[in-house]
Amino acid sequence: MKLFTLLFSILFLLGCQEKESVKNVKLQNTSDWAFPYFEKVDSINPIMSPSAELEFKDPITGAVIKWEERNVLNPTAVVKDGKVYLFYRAQDLAGTSRIGMAISSDGLHFEKMPAPVFYPDSDSMKIYEWNYKKSEAEQENSEDCYFCYFDGVEDPRIVESETGEYFMTYTSYDGKTARLSIASSKDLKTWVKHGLVMKDEKHKDTWSKAGAIVSELIDNKIVAKKIDGKYWMYFGDTNLFMASSGDLINWKVAENEESGKRISVLHPRMGYFDSRLVEPGPYALIRDEGILLIYNASNAANFSDPALPKFTYAAGQALFDKESPYKLIDRTESYFIHPDKDYEKVGEVNEVCFVEGLVYFQKKWFLYYGTADSKIAVAIYDPLKDR
Repeated sequence: MKLFTLLFSILFLLGCQEKESVKNVKLQNTSDWAFPYFEKVDSINPIMSPSAELEFKDPITGAVIKWEERNVLNPTAVVKDGKVYLFYRAQDLAGTSRIGMAISSDGLHFEKMPAPVFYPDSDSMKIYEWNYKKSEAEQENSEDCYFCYFDGVEDPRIVESETGEYFMTYTSYDGKTARLSIASSKDLKTWVKHGLVMKDEKHKDTWSKAGAIVSELIDNKIVAKKIDGKYWMYFGDTNLFMASSGDLINWKVAENEESGKRISVLHPRMGYFDSRLVEPGPYALIRDEGILLIYNASNAANFSDPALPKFTYAAGQALFDKESPYKLIDRTESYFIHPDKDYEKVGEVNEVCFVEGLVYFQKKWFLYYGTADSKIAVAIYDPLKDR
């Protein structure tokens, strides 16, 4: 009897430890201001994969290409007329990136539009979005060059203005330098390119990307919000910097007035999952406690989080002052999402969960992310489950 009691006690304790372990994995970030978790929808993930069937006549070369044959990744999302509009980066086999659009009535199953809605064109931005060396590389028929000379428009993030116009930050890439850029649309289909975010002579050739505009949730829409008369944006992909604007088109970078250098407001931490770099995820969301910024991070090779392989991309959360958006208040100790599925661990770039799209839809938060720079997946946070 004593032996039975002892065995029962051991099994009970092990069961409790297992349950506690699962709980801790799910709720790694329990700060009142942070999203406690996002649950991956394993039953349908990945929700989007590249296709060799979709074709598009490139306006620069005149050639008909399979514009998303290589990869689909790094999506943003918008709720409009009761549907989720997903805007995603798509690569052709030559490495050129364009932005496609897909629509869903349930946030899970999407119908792709046959052609991209945003792409390099023979316009004023061509110099920043088209790699002129690519044609030479293709003529050489060298596989090394074939994979090196990428270009295009990448990694969109979209918010609305108070008047209902949509503004998209995106990366213009000419094969050498990434430059943060801005565009706008009234219908999500036809876009006007407004040029570089950092367009002044001092900054226009500076590497920049990943613009997350400070916004708030209004009637299920993500609307850009002015703070003390200005819009604000977090950007960068090593340290995070800030820029402000009066109209969402013309931006001024926050700099140290003595050194003239950009001021970092979030940086990597030795010994953590974000030891190599930090980069904004979706827009920055104003909440009661402050401005919540979900950010992507990469694990360094040394002085890093030993639980993750080196260079793993996982995501964390940071909180900034909603009156002074450059003031960091708090930061989660650990990540809330990381690669643990085959399609997240192996692809164009291994060990990647890159979050970029977040919408409030059907009373839930849907988080869309790129997996191994190859496919797209979704995770959901349901606030009603925590009540």
